[in-house]
Amino acid sequence: MQFSAAQIALLINGKTEGDTNATVGSFGKIEEAGAGQLAFLANPKYEEHLYTTQASVVIINDALELKQPVKATLIRVADAYSAFASLLTKYQEIEAQQLMGIQDPSHIAPTAKVGEKVFIGAFAYLADGVVIGNNVKIHPQVYLGKNVRVGDNTVLHPGVKIYHDCVVGKSVTIHAGTVIGGDGFGFAPQSDGSFKKVPQIGNVVIEDFVEIGSNATIDRATIGSTIIRNGAKLDNLIQIAHNVEVGHHTVIAAQAGISGSTKIGSGVMIGGQAGLVGHLQIADGARINAQSGVTKSIKSPGGVVTGTPAHGYTSALRSQALTRNLPELEKRLKELEEQIKLLLAEKV
Repeated sequence: MQFSAAQIALLINGKTEGDTNATVGSFGKIEEAGAGQLAFLANPKYEEHLYTTQASVVIINDALELKQPVKATLIRVADAYSAFASLLTKYQEIEAQQLMGIQDPSHIAPTAKVGEKVFIGAFAYLADGVVIGNNVKIHPQVYLGKNVRVGDNTVLHPGVKIYHDCVVGKSVTIHAGTVIGGDGFGFAPQSDGSFKKVPQIGNVVIEDFVEIGSNATIDRATIGSTIIRNGAKLDNLIQIAHNVEVGHHTVIAAQAGISGSTKIGSGVMIGGQAGLVGHLQIADGARINAQSGVTKSIKSPGGVVTGTPAHGYTSALRSQALTRNLPELEKRLKELEEQIKLLLAEKV
């Protein structure tokens, strides 16, 4: 698909400088892009590439003052990064609109209900009672168990598995290999040392505008629902245990693990490889640094923790500074010990 600079500017509410008829058919990094490609400049560190890039069109910030002539056609916007993200979203939507119809072989149970303008890829399986909204894209090898509901405009990428009775909202994106609704890790210890499985009869509810990365796992609740609230964003390889709640617009980076029944507030940011024990309360706006081990609730909105066990960020920095100074402190301690010995010897 080819787009002119004028068309792109219209889509992102920008102003063009240069040839408005310049056309692009793909995207590229500003330092690598060639003729016929669109790039963007948001980070000042890359400004030098603006003057040498071979891209045909570049999106830049309104506030940027040029230091040299630029060969490319420019589109000025208030925020180049956000504008470029919006443009990529529109581009994906245009591509997705071309996906439609039901491929063979696929299985759609007689009691399943499928909306309009839906794409169902080969080897997909829709069990009894499944309900699919309009404009949904179900890629090959997706499995939807009994009574699963999927809202309008949602995209399920290849190999997504959603167990029975789970609910996925509107405009949700779930990437390849993710499993929704597997059993929570519930086992009751017995007197003989063995463990008896506790049936997991709840479900998972994923609200609207959520995005979940590849190979994540979200366990069904023991009773009730594991809930991912509106606008939350989950990275790849994340484990969400039974009865966890993730708040609105919370973001969780890769390899984090959330133990059972922990409640995470809205606008929380959780770094990669962080681990949270069960039954915690995490206040709105909290920040949990990468590889933190959180063993206690964060009760103050906007609180920041780091380390294992996780504690206040500022005190953690002081502790780290002291740790770095330990060799010098040890040296000074030995010197003081020697001086004390000499003083004691003089008194004798």
